[in-house]
Amino acid sequence: MKFKRIFLMILDSLGVGEADDASKYNSKGANTLGHILEQTDLFIPNLKKIGLLNTINMDENENVDAYYTIAKPNNIGKDSLNGHYEMMGILSDTVFKTFNEGFPNEILDSIENITGRRIIGNKPCGNSIDIINELGELELNYGSLIVYTSADSDLQVAAHEDAVPIATLYEYCEKIRALTMREDWKVARVIARPFTGKVGHFRLINAGRKDYSIKPPKRTILNSLSENKYNVIGIGKVNDIFDKEGINKSIKISDNMEAINKLLDIMDKKFTGLCMVNLNDFDSNYGHNRDVEGYQKALEELDVEIPIILNKLEMDDLLIITADHGNDPTFEGNYHTRENVPVIFYSRSFFTPKKLPELSSLGAIGATIADNFNLEKTEIGISVLDELE
Repeated sequence: MKFKRIFLMILDSLGVGEADDASKYNSKGANTLGHILEQTDLFIPNLKKIGLLNTINMDENENVDAYYTIAKPNNIGKDSLNGHYEMMGILSDTVFKTFNEGFPNEILDSIENITGRRIIGNKPCGNSIDIINELGELELNYGSLIVYTSADSDLQVAAHEDAVPIATLYEYCEKIRALTMREDWKVARVIARPFTGKVGHFRLINAGRKDYSIKPPKRTILNSLSENKYNVIGIGKVNDIFDKEGINKSIKISDNMEAINKLLDIMDKKFTGLCMVNLNDFDSNYGHNRDVEGYQKALEELDVEIPIILNKLEMDDLLIITADHGNDPTFEGNYHTRENVPVIFYSRSFFTPKKLPELSSLGAIGATIADNFNLEKTEIGISVLDELE
């Protein structure tokens, strides 16, 4: 075992340029990080020092403190579930449904039948608070359910806690999850979105958000890790993405900064295994909303924390920074973009960090983790553990 603890940080949606098959996904020309760099005064010196900016064009840079490269997506989607699945060693043949024009009446009628409540909304919305501000008073007065979708494969249900108790909202979402397992309705996630506050001052109860996902179609390295008595810690939406499979400690968060603070807390603890943290604000708050400046500021906020994170690493720790897909905030529409993703490997024990050859799959990340802990080989991906010196 080369590394006792591995910390995997996923910058949700931070692609670094169009994938080879981008045209199949209407993503020709997409470059999330590259276009943010072009259109703003992005200042991320600490992320630059570990090679992040070099991944845009795969420039040679010997003056870096980490190994850097890109990984090419092999999964059949451009969503979080398939990206994370591939990262953890499996490919799914499921294309999750999206309903970017709203849900068909048959779904809505079925939801009304199983909940006994009227449905309002039924449209795409990239930022939950927007539709809650629009329809929250109506929902509060009549006890309706606000049903909507982001640009992802999801069905979100928002309700004021005074009109629909949170426990009841969870019961409804469990029933809706079962309902949407039908193949032509199969969304990746059903999301409960409780909110509170008075009219004009509504706010999401972030701690009350609950995702109802789908179990991975096959075993991932998370299963192998936990079965071999290693710690597997998920911060953020990791637990929901894998539907609890293979994760033995889950930490809920409300935003990127809380996720980073929870990560720093975990870094102070002794354990052997994997800690996986997803920074979702990049995607949900800025990518989908096509907010270039917001994305820029969020990256700069992360950059300030990077030295603190690096200083907490022990000599036998490994930090991996990557992404699950792209979501170019300068691109048309408000959907994910099919992009290559950055892969950064940092350890205080490295002697000669440099550019690595391009990785043919996100699965190389999982393969490297499995190799480090002497686990069975993953279905996809080639380990680069021996390259990290």
